[in-house]
Amino acid sequence: MHAQIVLFDGFDPLDAIAPFEVLSAGGVAAHGQLTVELVSAEGPREVVSGTGGLALRTTAALDPARPGLILLPGASGRIGALDTEVAPQPDADAEPQLGSDADADADADVDPQLGSGPDPDGSHHALGPKEAESIPVLLGRTLTTDLPALLKAAMENPEITVTTVCGGSALLAMAGLIEGRHATTHHLGLDLLDATGTHAVDARIVDDGDLVTGAGVTSGLDLALYLLERELGPRIAHAVEALFAYERRGTVWRNTGPEPAAF
Repeated sequence: MHAQIVLFDGFDPLDAIAPFEVLSAGGVAAHGQLTVELVSAEGPREVVSGTGGLALRTTAALDPARPGLILLPGASGRIGALDTEVAPQPDADAEPQLGSDADADADADVDPQLGSGPDPDGSHHALGPKEAESIPVLLGRTLTTDLPALLKAAMENPEITVTTVCGGSALLAMAGLIEGRHATTHHLGLDLLDATGTHAVDARIVDDGDLVTGAGVTSGLDLALYLLERELGPRIAHAVEALFAYERRGTVWRNTGPEPAAF
């Protein structure tokens, strides 16, 4: 099995690195049955995250025809009201509605590679917390790349399970790819999922078959451990838990069983 972890400009490093380490360790524990790779829509390149200008290098282009797992992180930047700052995008080819006029003015002088901004002499410097772009703007900008079309093709492939951490599910929702599905995201983005027709679930991990989503950034650890258990078995997942001195949190939500009574 192969796992493709997708990076885009402004991604959240912890969303990507925590699953990368867990899945990589799982591959070792499973005698090479799982391999992991960092990819982007554009192919091999340096991708600048939204945290302090930290950059990671992808080694390949996202391949929506390759069976296995695809993991989509969220973005890292200023916290914005996701349900008001970015309008949902039902069409992956539609022009994204980014932020307010104030956001547009504030972002006009920001380099497209998040994490650096122009100095008067033309050089670049790392963006400080007050200069960083907002998460909704970063996610909206990603909709103008080839990534939504690649993700759409991946979600139509029955041999692929698409997974997300934090705002990754919001990106799918904004691209109109998970309407009617059950998913979770960071608690500040649950209203956005609802607004796009996604059934938002306030849970740490939501398993909706070939769509598995995680909540806030640290849920990437839990998501990856759950994927190890689901795909390679509980003994592999337990071995990685012991190696990392971390125990998975929460109950994985699935749309099965009786409807609970109100408390």
